[in-house]
Amino acid sequence: MSNIRNFSIIAHIDHGKSTLADRMLEITNTIEKRKMKEQFLDSMELERERGITIKMQPVRMVWNPLGTKEPSLEFRASDMEFSHSYILNLIDTPGHIDFYYEVSRALKAVEGCILLVDSTQGVQAQTLTTLGMAKDMGLVIIPVLSKIDSPLARVPEIKAEVVKLLSCDESDVLECSGKTGQGVKELLREVVKRIPPPKEGNTSDKFRGLIFDFKYSNHRGVIVYLRPTDGRVSKSDVLTFIASKQKFIALEVGVFAPVETPKEYLERGEIGYIVTGIKQPGVARVGDTITDFSKPMTALGGFLMPSPVVWASIYPESQDDFTTLRQSLDRLRLSDSSFTHEEESSGTMGRGFRCGFLGMLHLEIITERLRREFGLNLIVTTPSISYEVEDKRGKKAMIYSPSLFPPYGDIAKIREPWVSLKIISPPEYLGGIMQILFDHEAEVGESESFGETNRVAVESLMPLREMMRNFFDQLKSASSGFASLSYNIGHYRDADVTRLDIVVADEIIPAFTRVVSKKKVQEEAEKAVEKLFNILPRQMFVTKIQGVAEGRILSSKTLSALRKDVTGYLYGGDITRKMKLLEKQKKGKKKMKSRGKVNINQDVFIKMMK
Repeated sequence: MSNIRNFSIIAHIDHGKSTLADRMLEITNTIEKRKMKEQFLDSMELERERGITIKMQPVRMVWNPLGTKEPSLEFRASDMEFSHSYILNLIDTPGHIDFYYEVSRALKAVEGCILLVDSTQGVQAQTLTTLGMAKDMGLVIIPVLSKIDSPLARVPEIKAEVVKLLSCDESDVLECSGKTGQGVKELLREVVKRIPPPKEGNTSDKFRGLIFDFKYSNHRGVIVYLRPTDGRVSKSDVLTFIASKQKFIALEVGVFAPVETPKEYLERGEIGYIVTGIKQPGVARVGDTITDFSKPMTALGGFLMPSPVVWASIYPESQDDFTTLRQSLDRLRLSDSSFTHEEESSGTMGRGFRCGFLGMLHLEIITERLRREFGLNLIVTTPSISYEVEDKRGKKAMIYSPSLFPPYGDIAKIREPWVSLKIISPPEYLGGIMQILFDHEAEVGESESFGETNRVAVESLMPLREMMRNFFDQLKSASSGFASLSYNIGHYRDADVTRLDIVVADEIIPAFTRVVSKKKVQEEAEKAVEKLFNILPRQMFVTKIQGVAEGRILSSKTLSALRKDVTGYLYGGDITRKMKLLEKQKKGKKKMKSRGKVNINQDVFIKMMK
């Protein structure tokens, strides 16, 4: 165990985390040069396309520092601590705030982490969130500046910023370039020196391990990624999940080198995988504990059931694909238990699913995977959040769909979740950012200068529904892409919101219903009605489109009817012949208006949802 080092990399999106991991794999000869490709650990097509890490990927590297020929790393014979090979277990984690819980479990599985900061940009807000988590867990933190070969690098300034942030010496901050490999060997040596080996656990025959991730294989079922904390596990051992109480037999155990490589056993301090053979969704959960079935141990602390933050309905464009959509969602849940789905039905949209996600990026990833991996054409409704609604009889309910809101007259109180935001930006963009915060009903708190690079950190509170209303895109636009954002879901507060219905030909269309701020309800009603008026095809009868909220019509437009020229075939004769035919047509249109229904096609829904 004294030769094992378990560590992770904390970094903001696009700070060079995956590129640094590539160089580590090369230097330790874990990957042959001919098989090497950029972002090696980002195996998903979507990850490689967007340049972000979505799925955690562990890798085991075996490295002998004395094997290097680089003069700067030639050690004295007395330096006995480097006289043998080391097992370096790296867990490459996502940097986005939506995956906060998964990252926390990965940090629980390691003893130290590398804080990677882009020397062209400095510390970002989301990095601070993960760094705070690592500090709370008591992990050893190695600060590193990346991209030092860039002509835009500001090494002295950013180094001073990191020193102030961590209260460390300048000599503690390392410099490297994932692109050229400069400084990466020195970094690996510091990982060996600074990060402690795994703590001694239970050496008895009782086994226990922490699940920090899992995936699904068609042939082998769920494969859990775990860190054994006590004892050892071998193939054919009978094990159980503590949270889901599911018993299973270990079909295979092994390590990531970097592909799955079977071993005789895994023991405490290592990082590896177990093939479970389970093919049911919801059994494996991130943060759960695996233990022996016959000699169970208590659960490791910190397990939570991830709760959805953002809700959206997903419908297939063709109802013929409904069964395929259900099977696809069940399949995705086998590799990602953090989203939920339940069947729902809409009179206009047909059958679909109401799905819960960890955030907007999570929603985007799941819908994109459904389109790419399963070839589905989807309609995704406007995302919404959960509200706590109390009616006038004192009954409380959590409402996650706008169409389920009680009528306006029955509601006594509505409460909604708020988020605490931290924005870091250059000071010249502060005016535009403050305006955006005001437009999104934020309560601005303290602001402070951040580091010696003349940046400002602004804290504020904001309703979650407002943060979902294009806030991130507007922030990036107002700051020319220089601002970074991190957030935490906070407590519920009283909400000044109302349900806005879009009524077409006296019929409410549930798919267009949304919850909006009372201050903006007039503006939102006018925009929605105008948009639908422009894209809805004309019907055979006069069609009214209305925006209704708080028991009154806020906006209305009338779509004129398609009309046939019923007098076109007449020639000569008395005008009364034409008048009779026009009167007959008028009566027919009136009758049609009272009985007719508007059939809204899928194209209209898609255009309204965009």
